[in-house]
Amino acid sequence: MVDYKSKIRVFIKSVYAGLMIGIGGIVYLSVENKIAGSLLFSFGLMTIVTQGFYLYTGKIGFVTKARELLDMFLVIAGNFTGTFFVALMSNLARLNIDSTALTEKKLDNSVLHIFLLSILCGAMMYLAIDNYNKTGNIVFIIAPVMIFILSGFEHSIANMFYFHLAGAYSLKSCLYIVVMIVGNGIGSKVFWGMKRIAAQEKK
Repeated sequence: MVDYKSKIRVFIKSVYAGLMIGIGGIVYLSVENKIAGSLLFSFGLMTIVTQGFYLYTGKIGFVTKARELLDMFLVIAGNFTGTFFVALMSNLARLNIDSTALTEKKLDNSVLHIFLLSILCGAMMYLAIDNYNKTGNIVFIIAPVMIFILSGFEHSIANMFYFHLAGAYSLKSCLYIVVMIVGNGIGSKVFWGMKRIAAQEKK
């Protein structure tokens, strides 16, 4: 029997996570200095982790059961919704930000390149959450976020916000978001698998 209350909670926590990523995207686009922007963007992930919100890129690496994997579709939907509302509010408020050039640059890249950059981002996100869980040190959240942004890795949920903000709705943009979601997931699970193998070798 489906626990609908549980599913609703998952969705709501995922919307909150999308809102925080959207806010991170706003501040990143609002400052000229990319280093400062990437540092401030990390506030979004720090809030998500400390508040227990559900972000796809932070959760997928730790999924081990089929039921949890199905919940990821709810998480993605919630993240999508949250980023949409932040982008909508940004446009209605006429904030002095624009993601058009950034979005066009991403869509001009090849699918293969986007996929590979998404895998790298997924790995960074997995390490951010795993290392923070083990140490409680926020540096392990801040540093990976800054690394994936400054390196040009592709974060599927952050890109949802940028695409929403630019009004980049097309079959190509949908395809690229799906590729990023898959790549982020693979990157996270590869590092999860490597850690499992390493733990078995120690025994």
